[in-house]
This record gives sequence, structure tokens and C-alpha cells, in this order.
Amino acid sequence: MTPRSLFRAAAVAELVTWTMLIAGMVLKYGLDAGDWGVRIGGGVHGFVFLAYLVLTTVVAVNQRWSFGALVLGWASAVVPYATVPFEVAVARRGMLDGGWRRSPDARSGAWDRLLFVVVRHPALAVGVGVAAVALVFVVLLVVGPPVPSRG
Repeated sequence: MTPRSLFRAAAVAELVTWTMLIAGMVLKYGLDAGDWGVRIGGGVHGFVFLAYLVLTTVVAVNQRWSFGALVLGWASAVVPYATVPFEVAVARRGMLDGGWRRSPDARSGAWDRLLFVVVRHPALAVGVGVAAVALVFVVLLVVGPPVPSRG
């Protein structure tokens, strides 16, 4: 799997889960069908959102994106349906061209060394990544939604 195909899959997954969340909200608030749609769609979307942030970071390090491009990639996950247009834009600019970098060069830093471990051991990296996202997800579920201000 190339950086481009992985990033495309993550962008599409984020788009699909936005649809699930919005459909759940329509069911809950528009059709008064209860909150089950939001619980399911919101849970799946939350997990995929966190995974998208991690994958965007890995691809950005591999492709040597600027910090600004990385932040735009993260921000695209916050706006409904923006991840696919962002992916198309960076692909058109050649920012997803090439394969995975596997060895250091003169510009390699600490993030690059971590990337090389991820690329050399993809199954382990996926396992650790899923576990980390799941841990953050569980912590956020325990903390709960923000309390609306009374003012």
C-alpha cells in the first residue's frame, strides 16, 4: 500500500463516517428516532477521526509536508466531507507521489527514524496505532462530552 492509497482510503473512510454521524443526527433530531444512530455513527466516526489524524501525520512525515500542510490535513477532518477534497488537492500537487521512505538521508530527523520503524514493521505499527487510538477513544468516552455553559 502506497502513501497515496493509504491516505485516500483514510480520507474516504472519514467521509463515510461523517455521513453516518449526520444520518444519526437526522434520525435523532429530525425524526425523533432516539439517539442510537448518533451513538453508533458518532462512535465509529470518532474512532476513524482519530485514526485519520494519526495516518495524516504518518503520511505527512513520509512525504515531508510542511507543518502548515499537516495542520490543513488535520483541519480537513473537522469540516464535514473536506478530507477527500484535501486528498485530491495534495495529490494534484504531487504531495502523495512516491513510496514509503525506508532509510535515512541528510534531512532525516527524529520523526523520520520513527517513520522507518513503522515502515519496516507495518503489522506491529498498525497494532500499536489501533491500540493507541482505542486508548484515546476510551479516555474521551469516559471523560464525556463537554458541559454546555450556562450563561
